Amino acid sequence: MSHQPPDPRVIVSGMLGDERLLRALADRDMGTVFRMLNSRGVSTRRLAAAVDITQGRLYDYMNGKSRVEKLTLFEQIADAFHIPGHLLGLARRSWEPAAVVTEHQRTGHPPPDGDDLAAMDHFRNADRQTGGGRLYGAVVRHLSDRVAPRLVDTASSPQVFAAAAALTEMAGWMAHDSGQDDLAGRHLARALPLARTSGDLPLAAHVAASSSHLALQTGDPVAAVEWARTGLELATQGPRIPALTARLHTMQARALAAAEQHAPAARALEAAQRDLEGGADAEHPWLSPFDAAALASESALILRDLERLDDALQHAEQAVALRETGRARSLALSQISLVEIQVRRRELDAAVHAAHALLSTSPTLGSIRVVQQLDELRHLLEQHKAYRPVPEYLVRFDDARRARMLLLADLIPPSPGGTPA
Repeated sequence: MSHQPPDPRVIVSGMLGDERLLRALADRDMGTVFRMLNSRGVSTRRLAAAVDITQGRLYDYMNGKSRVEKLTLFEQIADAFHIPGHLLGLARRSWEPAAVVTEHQRTGHPPPDGDDLAAMDHFRNADRQTGGGRLYGAVVRHLSDRVAPRLVDTASSPQVFAAAAALTEMAGWMAHDSGQDDLAGRHLARALPLARTSGDLPLAAHVAASSSHLALQTGDPVAAVEWARTGLELATQGPRIPALTARLHTMQARALAAAEQHAPAARALEAAQRDLEGGADAEHPWLSPFDAAALASESALILRDLERLDDALQHAEQAVALRETGRARSLALSQISLVEIQVRRRELDAAVHAAHALLSTSPTLGSIRVVQQLDELRHLLEQHKAYRPVPEYLVRFDDARRARMLLLADLIPPSPGGTPA
C-alpha cells in the first residue's frame, strides 16, 4: 500500500493545544506555523500549493525574511489548514461548526452572537494554559477588527456592547498578566461603561470584581473594597448568580484582610463560602467561572493575611489538588501560595519539596505576574538561607529563572530607561 502524505488539516487539529503554535498564531507569525507543519512531514511544495504562493515566497516566510501581512492570505492559510478563525483574529470560517448558544432566559437578554462567544471561550481556554502575554495582541485585534465596527451600527443589538465589554475586560486581565497594570486599568475603565450600556448588570458586576482585584494588586485596598461593594450592588439588581457574588465577597474579603480589618474580612469570606455552596441558580455567557478551586486559592491568601496559617495551609493544599492540568497559570499561583504559607509556618522541608515541584510548572508560561510572584517567593526563602536545603534550592531557582526570562524576553515591558525590566 502506498504511503499517503500527512494531511496538514489533521496535523493542525492535533496541535491546537501546543503552546508554540498558539503563540505563533496569536502573533500572526506564519513563518513559525509553516516551519512547524514542515517539521511534521508536510512538504514545502504542498504548503505553498495549499495557500497559493510560490515556494520561494514560502521560504522567505519560513526564514524570517518577510512576514505575511495581507488579510486575504491569512484567510487562505486559515481555510487551507483549518485553523479556527479566532486564533488569527479572523471571523469564524465557513467550514467551522456554528457555536451552540444557549438561550439565557433568566438574564432577560437575547443570546450573544455565536462568533463572539466562541472567540471568548477559545481565548479564555488558551489564556489559562499559555498566559495572557501570548494572547493579548490577538484579543485586541479581535476587538478592533471584529467587534468595534459593530458598535456604531444602529442595527446592532445590546449584545454587541456586552461582547465588547467582556473582551475588553479580558484584555485588561491579559495586560495585568503581562505586567502592564496601567494598561490593564485603562481596559477595565472602558469595559464598565460598555457593560452598563448593554444593560447586562451581572457583566458590569464582573468587571467591578476585576477592578477590585487590580486595585488590590497595585496596593490600594481601599479602592479594592469600594469596587467590590459596587459590584455587589450591581449583582443584587440582576439575576441570582452565586458564583458571581461569591467572587465579589472574596475580593471584598481579600481587600479587607490586606487593610487589617480582620473581623469584616472573615465575615466576607464566610459570605463567599455560603454563596458558592448555595448552588448555581443562573448561568451567564460572559462571566469567567469562579469555582471551588478559585475560592480555595483566594481563601488561602485571605487566611494568610488574617494570620490563620493552619487554615490557610489547608486551603492552599486544596487549591493545588483541585487545579486541573490545563490551568497552568492557576496551578503555578496556587503552588506559590502553598510554598509561601509553608515557609511562614517554618515547615522548611515541606516548603523546599513543594518549591522544587513548582520550578517544572510550565516554564514557558507567558505570565509576568507568575514571574513576579516567584521573585517574591525567592526573597522570602532567602531569609532562611541558614537552613542548608534552602541555598541549594535557590541555585536551581536562579538557573530556572534565567531560562524562563530568556523565553519571556519578548513579553517583558521595557523599563523607563528603555531596557527590559
